Amino acid sequence: MSDAKRELLEITRAAHAWVAWHEECGSDGLPAGDPPPARAARDDARTQGARGPREEPRTPRAEPERPAFAPPNRREAAPPPEPRKAPAARAGAPALPIPSTPFEGAAPASAERRTRLGVLAEQVAPCTKCELAKARTQTVFSRGNPDAELMFVGEGPGADEDAQGEPFVGKAGQLLDKMIVGMGYARDDVYIANIVKCRPPGNRTPEPLEMATCLPYLTEQIELVRPKVIVALGATALRGLLGPGEGITKVRGTWKLYRGTIPVMPTFHPAYVLRTPTPEVKGMVWSDLKQVLKQLGRSVPSRKD
Repeated sequence: MSDAKRELLEITRAAHAWVAWHEECGSDGLPAGDPPPARAARDDARTQGARGPREEPRTPRAEPERPAFAPPNRREAAPPPEPRKAPAARAGAPALPIPSTPFEGAAPASAERRTRLGVLAEQVAPCTKCELAKARTQTVFSRGNPDAELMFVGEGPGADEDAQGEPFVGKAGQLLDKMIVGMGYARDDVYIANIVKCRPPGNRTPEPLEMATCLPYLTEQIELVRPKVIVALGATALRGLLGPGEGITKVRGTWKLYRGTIPVMPTFHPAYVLRTPTPEVKGMVWSDLKQVLKQLGRSVPSRKD
């Protein structure tokens, strides 16, 4: 085959691949101008004609990296990127079986667990095991019902929580309260705690060492409360409970297990909902909470006008 025919064949293949790519992506009509592969081949042919025949390389060259705008070659059979589907579609996920014996030993009686949680709170109050203790006003232990079937875990105290000594009492906490009531619970029917018990300076994300130092307190809280379901509020809570892994955007709405025993539902932190108050984000969070109700065998309350 002559060089001219070979060049023409390459231009034809590139043009067919370009048209196929736009048809698969749903584009209407053809893009203006030449497709990059055809243009490159045409320019190369013109240059070659001026210089004379190009000498064939003795060793095959590595194929240059494809630019971001170039369509996939038809011979590679690379599919076009699929549009992202709304994560809310995960709302129909089946409930997880709750282990019959998630903890060793008998569950503490209500009076005993309240006493032991009180002792633990007294141990946390003077804690200076990490750098967060230097800037705090006070530790923030928990709020709510120690006998709760549902537990919410957040990241750490903010300015309002540091001042009042309770988790989720600021604007994010007010939104969380609305979410709890919307699920059919009273504000203090659930148990709420954080990964770290001291406010990080400037409300920054807790460092891994700070989280690791404080996590034993939360672990003991969970073992005493023994909730049937935990809701992880945000990426830091998810990472503290389950360890490093995929981000909250990818796993929210998908059931996980805390230490192979307690079902965990990851969802967005109320602070994120306040920053991104779109119907889509709110719908995702409500979808996640409805799954929690299903897991607990509770019906979704009817919306009041």
